[in-house]
Amino acid sequence: MPQTVRPFAYVLAVQDLERSAAYYRDVLEFRVLWEDVEGWRLVERDGVRVMLGDCPTDRPTSELGSHSWFAYLEADDVDALRAEIAARGGNCSAPHVTPYGMREIVVTTLDGHRIVFGQRDARSRP
Repeated sequence: MPQTVRPFAYVLAVQDLERSAAYYRDVLEFRVLWEDVEGWRLVERDGVRVMLGDCPTDRPTSELGSHSWFAYLEADDVDALRAEIAARGGNCSAPHVTPYGMREIVVTTLDGHRIVFGQRDARSRP
């Protein structure tokens, strides 16, 4: 019988673990877990988990171009989410509607990781 595979967390290398964990907490409103684990922080919001690994000497994510994309997450209201994140100092793109019928924003973290938040655009076909 095939084994079940289910999501646990995204894994990201960050250059300053405490600074990055604080960004996820203060700007993106994730809870910070694993505060006593050396070299790692687990952050969680609404069932989405991200494992942040301390990699201070690795190449910065901001230099990876298209390889800096790491997640596509669904949101109830991307406009409201963008307003919340921007009010806390987050780097968010303006909302836009894609050819595939999603209204999206892109959030770029301090480390240069890019997260897309999307919702089905009400004007698009199902």
